[in-house]
Amino acid sequence: MRKLIGLSLLCFGLMATAQTKNDPKQLKFANIDVSPLDMVYYPLDAATGKNVTPIMKVTYSRPSSKGRAIFGNLVKYNEVWRFGANENTELKVFKPIKIDGKEIPAGCYSIYAIPGETEWTVIINKTTDVWGAYAYNTANDLVRVKVPATKLTSPMEYFSISFVKTDDGANMVAGWDTAQVSLPIRF
Repeated sequence: MRKLIGLSLLCFGLMATAQTKNDPKQLKFANIDVSPLDMVYYPLDAATGKNVTPIMKVTYSRPSSKGRAIFGNLVKYNEVWRFGANENTELKVFKPIKIDGKEIPAGCYSIYAIPGETEWTVIINKTTDVWGAYAYNTANDLVRVKVPATKLTSPMEYFSISFVKTDDGANMVAGWDTAQVSLPIRF
């Protein structure tokens, strides 16, 4: 009888613990990220449900300036940067594209950059699901492209990425603080 009572108390304790973990009043959610996750599709309306087939998607975290000097200070010139915040920025390609004449097959890739004052190197790399640029390895680069850096007339508070349609593809445009770059993509 003691074993039965002991087993009953153990089961009751486990059920109470399980209920506490599932109780929204007891559940501890993570704090809001200061660099929220965002994504952008090309075509831009591919995620609207309007029967538009996506060609590519970029998923990235959007750091903010918060009054800080960004490029050449927080983000060092001539050093590999994760092209956003938190985990590395990810490019998902739904059908083959071309960057700087090199074919990039459908798949998932990371985007890194090496910012400079007047020119950036944008890197498409095979490694995904890593934090920042700490595990970056040049051996996994698919393509490196040098693009001019444009100085903006007014600063952008949040790092942002979008696409602009061109005659033979789209340009992936990224901007933050007073810098903007445009990566030509063909398909």
